[in-house]
Amino acid sequence: MSTDTRSVDVREVVLRDGLQLEAPIPLEAKLAILDAVSRTGVCRVEVTSFVSPSAVPALADAEQVAAALHRWPGLRFSALVAGHGGARRAVAAGIPDLEYVISASDGHSLANAARTTDEAVAATRDIAALAHGAGGICEAIVAVAWDCPFDGRTPVARTVDVARRAVDLGADRLCLGDTIGTLVPARLVEVVEAVRDACPGTDVGVHLHDTRGAGIACVLAAVQIGVTSLDASTGGLGGCPFAPGASGNIATEEVVHLLEGSGFTTGLDLTRVLQAAAVVEEAVGHALPSRLHRAGGPSRPRPRPVAQGSRSS
Repeated sequence: MSTDTRSVDVREVVLRDGLQLEAPIPLEAKLAILDAVSRTGVCRVEVTSFVSPSAVPALADAEQVAAALHRWPGLRFSALVAGHGGARRAVAAGIPDLEYVISASDGHSLANAARTTDEAVAATRDIAALAHGAGGICEAIVAVAWDCPFDGRTPVARTVDVARRAVDLGADRLCLGDTIGTLVPARLVEVVEAVRDACPGTDVGVHLHDTRGAGIACVLAAVQIGVTSLDASTGGLGGCPFAPGASGNIATEEVVHLLEGSGFTTGLDLTRVLQAAAVVEEAVGHALPSRLHRAGGPSRPRPRPVAQGSRSS
C-alpha cells in the first residue's frame, strides 16, 4: 500500500440510512445526534430522506429537520430522494443537494420505487435540473450495484450502463451502493474501475455495509485504488427497509480508525465520533453494532492485571 497521505471525504449518513429502519425518534433527539456529529470534523451530512412517510415512518419529519439546519452553517447537507416528488420537497425545504437513488436491478427498483430501472434512470434529467436550478448538485446513488436480494448478482455491465446513463442525463457525482453487504475487495475494485472508465472525470464514491464482516476490508481496497468519497454511519447503525437482509452500515469510527492509522487523513476526530456514537445509542435505545464503539476506542485505559501472589486473602 502506498504510504502517501491522501485525504478521504467521509460523508456521515447516520441521520438517514442509520435511522430509517428504527422506530421513529423525536425531532430533538435527531438534532442532538446532528449536534454531536457536527463536532466530529465532518463536512458532509446526509441528513434525511424525502420519501413517503408511510414507507419510511422514521423519516416522516424531513421538513422539520430541514428547518433546523441553519443552526449548523458549516456543514453541507444532502437528502436522499427516490423521484420527482421527493426532489421537489427537498428543494422546497432548502436542501438543494440531492442524492437520487437508482437501483441497478429491476427487482430492487420495483420494491424501492415502484418502477423499473430504465424508468428510474430516465427521471435523472428532471431531478438533476431541479437540483441545479436551486444551486445544488445531483448525485446518482446506484443501489444494488453488486448484488440484489431479489435478482441475485448484478452484472458489471448493467451497473456501468446505469451509471453512465445517469451521468449523461445530468448527474454530477456517482456513489455505488453495496446495499446488502455482500461485497469483497476484489469485486469492489472490478466495478469501481469499470464505472470510472465509463464515466471519466466523474467522482465515484462508495456506500458500503458490513453485513457479512467485509465492509472495512472493502474500505481499504477502495482507498487503495484512489476512491476519496465514502459513506459511513456513526455506530454502524443502518440498513435498507426495501432489501431483505440488509443491515449494518460501515461504522464511521471504524473507518476513521482504519484510515488515520494507514496513511490517510479524514479530518475527523475519533474521540468525538465515539462520543457521537454514545448519543446515537441513547437516542435509539439499544446497543450499536460498531465493534470500536463497544471497545471504547484504541486509547481507552484498561485495568492493570493483579500480579500473581499479591491478592489479599
